[in-house]
Formats: sequence, C-alpha cells, structure tokens
Amino acid sequence: MGEATVVRLRELAFRQDGAQWIVGRPDGDEFVAVPYEGMRAIELLSAGATVGETERRLRAETGADLDVGDFVRALGALGFLEEPGTPAALARPPTFPRLRPRHVRWTLHPLPHLLVAGLIAAGIATAVVRRETLPGWRDLLWSERGTLVLASQIAVGWALIFLHEMAHLSTARAAGVPGRIRLGTRLQFLAVQTEVSGVWLAGRRVRLTVYLAGMATDAAACSAALLLTAVVGRQPALSLVTLTSLGMLATQFLVFMRTDVYFLLQDLSGCRNMYGDASAYVRHLALRLLRRPSPDPLAGLPRRERRALRAYAVLLVVGTAACLAMAFAVTAPATLTLLGRAVRTLAAPADPLAGLDAAAVLLTAVAFQVLWARAWWRRHGPRVRRALRPRRGS
Repeated sequence: MGEATVVRLRELAFRQDGAQWIVGRPDGDEFVAVPYEGMRAIELLSAGATVGETERRLRAETGADLDVGDFVRALGALGFLEEPGTPAALARPPTFPRLRPRHVRWTLHPLPHLLVAGLIAAGIATAVVRRETLPGWRDLLWSERGTLVLASQIAVGWALIFLHEMAHLSTARAAGVPGRIRLGTRLQFLAVQTEVSGVWLAGRRVRLTVYLAGMATDAAACSAALLLTAVVGRQPALSLVTLTSLGMLATQFLVFMRTDVYFLLQDLSGCRNMYGDASAYVRHLALRLLRRPSPDPLAGLPRRERRALRAYAVLLVVGTAACLAMAFAVTAPATLTLLGRAVRTLAAPADPLAGLDAAAVLLTAVAFQVLWARAWWRRHGPRVRRALRPRRGS
C-alpha cells in the first residue's frame, strides 16, 4: 500500500475503555480495541490524510512508529473500509427492522426498571409467605396424554423465550444497536440467541441493562404467575409459566457457556473475550502437559484480567465436563428410551390415539435434534470443512 493512498472508512463508532478505544461498525459484529495511536490514525484517515501523511503525523505527535499500511489492511479485514466493488453494507439485516429506537426508548428509562423490580419483589414475597403457590414437577404432568403435556410445554417455553430475546433486542435497539435473533448451540443445548455485539460501543449502564433484560423478563413472568396463583389457585398454565421461568433463570448461571450472566461477568471483570481467551489458556495448559511448546496467551494482558481469566478457565473446564457427563449419562439415555417407546408404540399401537401420541413425540424429538444439528453446523461447519480439506502435497 503506497504512501499516497487515501482510504475511505465506513461509518464507525467509538468508546474509550481505559487507555484503549473500542472501535466498530454500529451495524456490525466486529469490534477491536486499539491504543490511542490507532484511534488517532483512524481520525486522520477519516479526515482524508494519506497513508504516508498519517504515519508522519503520528510520529510527530506521539513518537509512535506505526506501520499505517498494515494497520489499514487490518481495518479492511474487519470490514471497516469502503472498497471498490464491495456493497455499501456488509452486515446482515437486523431482526424486526421496522422496530425503531424511538419505539422502545422507554425500555432504558428507570421507571419501567423500578416497576419490574417491584413486581419481582412481590413475587418473591408471595413465594415466601404462601409456599402453596410454588408448583412442583408433578404439575408439569397435568394430562395423561403425553402429546398435550409436550405441546403445552413447547408453547409456554417458546413464548417465554420470545419475550426473553425481545427484551434483549428492544433494549439494544433503544441504544441504536440493530440486533439479530437466531438459533444457536451451547454444548448439547439448542439455544435462541440475540446478537447485540454493537452494545460494546454503549455506556456501561446501557450494556448492563441489555445483559440483564432477559433475566428480568423471566423473573417478572415468574412473579406474575405466582401472584395470579395466589388469587385464582393453581392452574396448569400458571404452573408451567412458573417452572419454565425458573428453569430459564437457572440456566443463565451456567457461566461456562455464553449465557447472560457470562456477559455480565465479562463486562464487570473488564475482559474483552473471556470465553475465547480462557479457552486459549486451557489449550496452552494442555499443550504444556503434553510437553509441547506453547506461548502463554495471557502474557500480554493486564494483571487483573489474567486473574479473572484463570479463575474462569477453571469454571470452563469443570462446567463443560459436568455438562457433557450429564448429557451422556442422563439426557442421551432418556432421549433414546423415549424414542424407543415411541417406535414400539407405532409398530403395534394399542389404539389410534396412542399411535398419534407416539408419532407426535417422535416427530418433536427428531425435529429438535435436526434444529440443533443445523445450528451447530452453521457455527462449526466451516472449521470442520477446513480440517477435512486435503492438504497440498500430502
């Protein structure tokens, strides 16, 4: 890249984070932390300075000898440059694009937060004072027909998941972050996820609000169901809402996966990529145990961040091992048993309703596994293809 080259940057947003700056596209997923010299280079390039002029001015202003050509190429790899022949926008379209920030600005106002907190407090008080409002696991089996039980659980579960993800999306959209809702995987779990990477550019209060919005919605739904149960007595729908909400809240504390509490801890600890950095550290330790050379990936990080990442690495290993053990010891056998019963019932149904019930169970279980496999392949497929691609010369 010549010294006389002038580059055009796409619309970028910035946020100072200690001695560094977080830089990214408001509508994109790629963000990078740069020192002051990198931020100043972006300012000069945006103002129309050539690569050579930017390099000389940086050297005069800061004494830094930055290779601006390499820096510009790195920005291009992140999609930050407007290059000939490339579309004006590379980001994927947001979910519900007609939902504008002005429609959901109220989600960042303190008053709704106080009302939700009051509802949650009332629900907790009801559960403590009137223990009979708390349902047990038997309340899930409200019908003798497995199809009806399964259908009700799916309906309530997906309704609550939608509200949970819409809480994330709405609070992020209120801050000007587009956001996208999609299916993903967390180990053996199929998960609905809201991508709001752009919230990295917002202030801490907004970021924490976005992270906590889904859990607050779950807790509010649970509290509302408990309060209604105290008024009208136990009802299957209310019991399902209560138990499903509690289950959703509990899974958010599995911080060895990228849950809401994980993002909260990542932000509060000052880590930029807690999962990725801790995973790299675990691989480094594994290579050391095998007596293979491996540089410490945490060596260049601040002391506080290194301590947080080492502690999280322990949670990552222990939690992942326990979760996979549970999958092989409990989930897989239970699923195979359920499918086996359904197949045997279909082979010799006792009555038409029993056959329909078994078919519905079988189709639901298979559909769930297909969705999980598709979501897993979308995320890991390119890496698998690269690993299986024949190497030249082999």
